[in-house]
Amino acid sequence: MVDCSHANSNKDPALQPLVMENVANQILEGNESIIGLMVESHLNWGCQAIPKDLSELQYGVSITDACIDWESTEKTLRSMHAKLKAVLPARKRK
Repeated sequence: MVDCSHANSNKDPALQPLVMENVANQILEGNESIIGLMVESHLNWGCQAIPKDLSELQYGVSITDACIDWESTEKTLRSMHAKLKAVLPARKRK
């Protein structure tokens, strides 16, 4: 399981799609030890502190780790799927 956030992206959410693409390339190159990935993802980009006045919370923004937004998540997952759709079914049979 590869954590695309934290140490693999230096906690910079902008780097998570690059880590995800790297994971796809490793699978294409035959790395069978990768069984999945974890992505810090939310509706909107970034993170926010919890304000005293909770009405100031921004909808769809993480209150924990900084996240990539849904659009970036979808784009990268679709790209990974396109790269891996021929490789993954063969891995499941092993």
